Amino acid sequence: MYSIKPLFTMKNRILSCLLLVLVFASFTSFKPDDPKVKKPVNVILLIGDGMGLSQVSYALMMATERMAFERFKTLGLSKTSAADHKITDSAAGATALASGAKTYNGAVGVDINKMPMTTILEMAEAKGYATGMVATCAITHATPASFIAHQPSREMYEEIAKDFLKTDIDLFIGGGYDHFAKRKDNVDLTAQLKVNGYMVIQSEQELYMYTGTQKLAALVAPKHLPKMQEGRGSFLANSTQLAINRLSKSGTGFFLMVEGSQIDWGGHANDAEYIRQEVMDFDLAIAKALDFAEKDGNTLVIVTADHETGGFALSGNEEDKTQNKIEPKFTTKNHTGTMVPVYAFGPGAESLGGIYENTWIFNVMKKTMGLK
Repeated sequence: MYSIKPLFTMKNRILSCLLLVLVFASFTSFKPDDPKVKKPVNVILLIGDGMGLSQVSYALMMATERMAFERFKTLGLSKTSAADHKITDSAAGATALASGAKTYNGAVGVDINKMPMTTILEMAEAKGYATGMVATCAITHATPASFIAHQPSREMYEEIAKDFLKTDIDLFIGGGYDHFAKRKDNVDLTAQLKVNGYMVIQSEQELYMYTGTQKLAALVAPKHLPKMQEGRGSFLANSTQLAINRLSKSGTGFFLMVEGSQIDWGGHANDAEYIRQEVMDFDLAIAKALDFAEKDGNTLVIVTADHETGGFALSGNEEDKTQNKIEPKFTTKNHTGTMVPVYAFGPGAESLGGIYENTWIFNVMKKTMGLK
């Protein structure tokens, strides 16, 4: 008599169960709301143009309340030289941050051979990230321009404005209306921006009232915005918050560059009060970024500068025996070669401690965002 073995032995049953578990896991692991699925990392890069350690120190000394700068736990130092000069200008400094390569002074988004380099903003766009820029100068000025334009000279403002039409940036907020609408070639680029799906806004009041979903081109001054001493108010902090609110709704991750543009101009003017007010204003924008990043848990905030301006020093009064009075002094009306501070918070922040070239900041942003 022949004995018939069961169709499933105990071993087969165990293997079958394991197979079912693996099949089930392969389906459930791709659920979009699964917390194990890695979300794209947002990056907010805040650039204090011309802001060295003394500029920050002076604001901290004069502050009556704790500043956002004091909330960072990771700090580094960035070497700012250009490819052709030990002392950089804003265009070469910003291009190094935006594209990861040293270039010549005056270059906007191009290398030493004047060939275009892909910027971190353009890389983010290509991967589907939402993107934006905010500045207190003309949006066509050297620093913001270096993230979106590719021109051999920073002085080519009208050509830089044309480059804005070659991208799909979600929002840009600053001055520079005349470079788009009152041009030597009589071409009104704001009309083309509207064709490309942008809401073109010319005033702060209109900016804060706008609740639509179109891409946003806010050109709220003919050229540059007023300085804080002339009543600029809370433009930078408000615009930073507005940009974060809009970009974060994309759900795809976002890249935002914010510039405190006029710290540099205070240095050029050797005006310590101009510097203090601009750094304090910049700090309010930093606070908006940190508040969002702390709640979000998936946002890298980087605060740095393209260079230092003025050779700003915090000297004591020799006649004051208590050494309790600060007398700000300057060594130049131009840029200096001193290293600038880097403050970082969030995913990837640990890579920004230490001393490194300014191009390293680009590499950290690129890696953290998973860009190629």
